Amino acid sequence: MRRVSLLSAAFGIALSGAALIHAVPAQAADTVTIVIKDHKFEPAEVRIPANKRVTLLVDNQDATSEEFESGEMKVEKIVGGRKQIKVMVGPLKPGRYPFFGEFHEATAQGVVIAE
Repeated sequence: MRRVSLLSAAFGIALSGAALIHAVPAQAADTVTIVIKDHKFEPAEVRIPANKRVTLLVDNQDATSEEFESGEMKVEKIVGGRKQIKVMVGPLKPGRYPFFGEFHEATAQGVVIAE
């Protein structure tokens, strides 16, 4: 009886570990990082799945603040110098959704493409 209990416990632990391993890649795919460096967005073009909620991690590596703004995505958030913010977007229909940095609008331009 003890052998059966130990086997059941080991099997349960193995299944739990497999579920955790499987869950991590799916979660990572739902977050996209956009870096602000030298008052520019990198990458300037971000592709995300359409009709799915996605987190944009905006990482400002500049010493000065920037604003991450998009009328189409209904987002307007300030990112402090050397700070990060998370922006939830979507679910978005297939299309192009421009964004910009209001403090350096001439150089800080980008687009989210939902496909």
